[in-house]
Amino acid sequence: MIVFEDVFMGGIYNTLNWVWSLITFQSAWYHNYFWGLILISLIVWGLEILFPWRKQQGIFRKDFWLDGFYMFFNFFLFTIFISGIYALFSNLINFLGFNITDFAVLNIQKLNPATQLLVFFVISDFFQWFTHVLLHRYDFFWKFHQIHHSVKEMGFAAHLRYHWMENILYKPLKTFAIMLLGGFEPEQAYIVHFIAICIGHLNHSNLNITWGPLKYVFNNPVMHLYHHAYNLPKNKKYGVNFGISLSLWDYIFRTYYIPKVDENTKLGFKGDENIPTSFWKQLWVGFR
Repeated sequence: MIVFEDVFMGGIYNTLNWVWSLITFQSAWYHNYFWGLILISLIVWGLEILFPWRKQQGIFRKDFWLDGFYMFFNFFLFTIFISGIYALFSNLINFLGFNITDFAVLNIQKLNPATQLLVFFVISDFFQWFTHVLLHRYDFFWKFHQIHHSVKEMGFAAHLRYHWMENILYKPLKTFAIMLLGGFEPEQAYIVHFIAICIGHLNHSNLNITWGPLKYVFNNPVMHLYHHAYNLPKNKKYGVNFGISLSLWDYIFRTYYIPKVDENTKLGFKGDENIPTSFWKQLWVGFR
């Protein structure tokens, strides 16, 4: 028991030190997820203010501050809390004699760094897309994912407004993606993470961006608006446009839906009036 307690508390302590090092600028600026998140948020928010798509939407839109808190809760506070459990899980895997390289399908370590990043980005994004589909397809998962879809006015901070259980649901499949690469995550993976944050912020922003011909590759605010639409096509009752960073998975698996663009599309889902409005009460949605 003492060993397990040491591993659990050690995981929390290490993550707490990591977050503190970010806040106090003790880590390299290009590794700094804390201030990087703030900078990206301010840039996209500034673009929303200068070039708003839905002009009737306020600068401080509905649930602006709630979503802002969710960003830091999901990205940092919950990460600190859950890191002890991840540390226990990692030690258990090692104790059982499993080696993460046993599951390797691709070996990208011999590729040049740019190609490593591209492969890592594409494979990780596919597994996140697949997880996202599961969140909509199965009621047990949807009960938690409802929090993200209870957004009524889209803005950059809605990107990280999601139930804490999603941190747990996404992690296993994302880890599996890394296992397919032999447990390899490029040293420059922070570049991929920052790009994903930027794309996610833009996808949820109040901006009219489609990327032109690149819309078939990258997700965009117009496409993602219909993912949050209240009314869905009858033949796609589980949802549409599941792309995280890349839209190509939706085009490949025919889950895309791009009707005539209407920036005033009603958002939410049937029954969203039952979702509590306070953060504390939203924590328990899905368990009742």
